[in-house]
Parts: sequence; C-alpha cells; structure tokens
Amino acid sequence: MNKVILVTGGSKGIGANIVTQLALDGYNLILNYNNSEKSAKEIQQDLLKKGKKIEIFKADITKRQEVKSLIEFCIEKYGQLDVLINNAGISQIKMFTDITDEDWNTMIQTNLTANFYTTQEALKYMIKNKNGCIINISSIWGTIGASCEVHYSVAKAGLDGMTKSLAKELGPSNIRVNSIAPGIINTDMNADLSKEDLKNIAQEIPLQRIGYPQSITKCVKWLIEDDYTTGQVISVNGGWAI
Repeated sequence: MNKVILVTGGSKGIGANIVTQLALDGYNLILNYNNSEKSAKEIQQDLLKKGKKIEIFKADITKRQEVKSLIEFCIEKYGQLDVLINNAGISQIKMFTDITDEDWNTMIQTNLTANFYTTQEALKYMIKNKNGCIINISSIWGTIGASCEVHYSVAKAGLDGMTKSLAKELGPSNIRVNSIAPGIINTDMNADLSKEDLKNIAQEIPLQRIGYPQSITKCVKWLIEDDYTTGQVISVNGGWAI
C-alpha cells in the first residue's frame, strides 16, 4: 500500500497545496482541519473528480483528546501512519509590549504544543513499526527572529529545537524528523500585506520574488522519499536569510 500521510491544517495555503499534490501523486492522504470545513470538503470533492480519494477529519489539535481521535482514525482507516506533516499554525503581528497572556498562550499552544501532541500520538505507531517520517512546517522567523512577531518566532524556534532533538532520539527507530522553514509565501497568512509591502520585501530577497506553496510542497515530497536526511531545518526562502 502507498504511504499514509497526515497533514494538519491541510485545508488552506501551504497545507492545501501539500495535500493536493501528494494525493495526485497517489499517496493516501488524511486532511485535518478545524474551522475550515468548507475548504476541506472542496479539496476532497475536487480530488474525487480527478479519481483521487482523500479523507478529511475535523480536530482541534490544541486538545490532546481530539488529537488522539485523529490519529486513531488514521490507524482504523489504513492500519498505519507513515508520514506526519505538522503544518497547522497561526500568526500575529504585535509589538512585544502589547502581547497579552492570552496572545502568548494561544500562539505557543497552537504553533508548538499542538505539534507535541500530534507527534507524540503518532509515534506510538511509528516506533512500533520502526519506520516513519515527521515534517514540521516552521518559518524563517524561527531561525532569525522577527520584530513584532516575538511570540510567533519563539514558537517556531521551539519547533526547530524539537525537530533536532527528536531526530537524535528517534534515529535508532528509523524515524526521520525535519523542519522546513519557509520565507514569505503567497498565502492567506500574508493577505494583510499590500502590493507595495510585497514589492519592498521582494527587493530584499536575492531571487527578487516571494515564494509560492508549490516550492514548499516540492521540499516535502523530497523529504518523504529521501532516506538519509534528518534533524535538518531546511530554508526555502529565496536566499532571504543568507
């Protein structure tokens, strides 16, 4: 059977592109969503028309019990889970001195703790099978930090730390763990930026353009099929962080 892949936050942006392309490549996909049911169903229906089948599953991954239900659904449906792609996340632009306790806790819970839950639950099966691949979608800001996005940067830096530590711990179980750190990508997450903002940012990037979800998906596909890369934070940012 083809590999079974779970993508969290797979109904929009980078996640939607990952889900669609991997399904078209013949993998067995489970698209996790929380609030974007309409988008999830549209992706599912579009792939069905193309002769591809994916499963969708609603779960708030900031809640341990819902994560357990999500992973159990994967195992009940396919009997295995080969690849976990921790993609779900939120962002917020705010001066550090204005960040509230609620802002901080929500950011850490969504962008870091939720990935702790999904990874820990998935590993119950991956370790048993001595096989697995975990891909964390991080950010350039986890590597170099972002002004007015301190809590976001902290969460992503924590995710990269988890990636490296887990790679060491899970290597003997033949489980690879890597992060992909995108630069600025043309998704809804950056919809608040004006054309002028995007133009100015593009001028700071060696390749002189912002990125698109397809570039992240290509990296994901490589990490799924590769068998000797682990513990890496792979920058896909047009050279922005050089």
